[in-house]
Amino acid sequence: MPEQLPSKWLVSTEWLAERLGRPEVVVVDGSYYLPAQKRDAPAEYAAGHIPGAVFFDIEKVADDSTDLPHMLPGPDQFGQAAGALGIGKGDTIVVYDGAGLFSAPRVWWTFRLFGAQNVFILDGGLAKWKAEGRPVDANAIKPEPRRFAAEMDTRLVAGLADVQMALANAKIQIVDARSAERFRGEAPEPRPGLRAGHMPGAFNVPSTAVMENGRLRSPDELRKAFIAGGVDLNKPVITSCGSGVTAATLWLALDAIGKTPVGLYDGSWTEWGGRPDMPVVTGK
Repeated sequence: MPEQLPSKWLVSTEWLAERLGRPEVVVVDGSYYLPAQKRDAPAEYAAGHIPGAVFFDIEKVADDSTDLPHMLPGPDQFGQAAGALGIGKGDTIVVYDGAGLFSAPRVWWTFRLFGAQNVFILDGGLAKWKAEGRPVDANAIKPEPRRFAAEMDTRLVAGLADVQMALANAKIQIVDARSAERFRGEAPEPRPGLRAGHMPGAFNVPSTAVMENGRLRSPDELRKAFIAGGVDLNKPVITSCGSGVTAATLWLALDAIGKTPVGLYDGSWTEWGGRPDMPVVTGK
């Protein structure tokens, strides 16, 4: 009997292996690593990827008019980038990353934001795929360009003003996916120039608390993780993190327990902590 996965947006390695090569199934390597990790995602993709997978670079498919890292592009830029990768809006898109579950949720969320309906995340990512002895190759992929008519659902994106309002009236909770040490201001931020600490009134549920060995935890464990972080699961949530990547992991986790967030703060701590006019507190 197939393993029951914790989210409807996850597909198993078995599921993908059976469908690999079908024209309607597009596999996307969405790997991204923090600078401190000293890993080169494009180089790792070139050295070995799931056969037929295209590489989606969140650093390049981004708004280049801001100094903030990998902020969302506009719909025209996204549509051109997706189409150039041979991805159509109606395709079944399966996203994975090299860490197991790190940047793939951000790419999954971004494709859904721009109108793709059938977007999934590979459970366990490339690590699980390789551990099972499944094929990888280093062939350069030259996809046939497609048309991706992107439409941006801006309701899913929270800006600075939305976060300020949420913190002021406490009707919407801000949940931060950074580590507890960074949240409390006990560990330095990986990006230079950022203050340590968190937004006054924010809650902390580290992204590591909602996964284990690169896989999303069970729904019961997810509920416990959010409750342990002080989150009221009956109130709406905006997710945040360091730069908008693991905020999507919390989005996936909340969706898995039927509590889909009302927004993801794209600028996250890189924006908030980098602005001297925004209040910052430390400790719990």
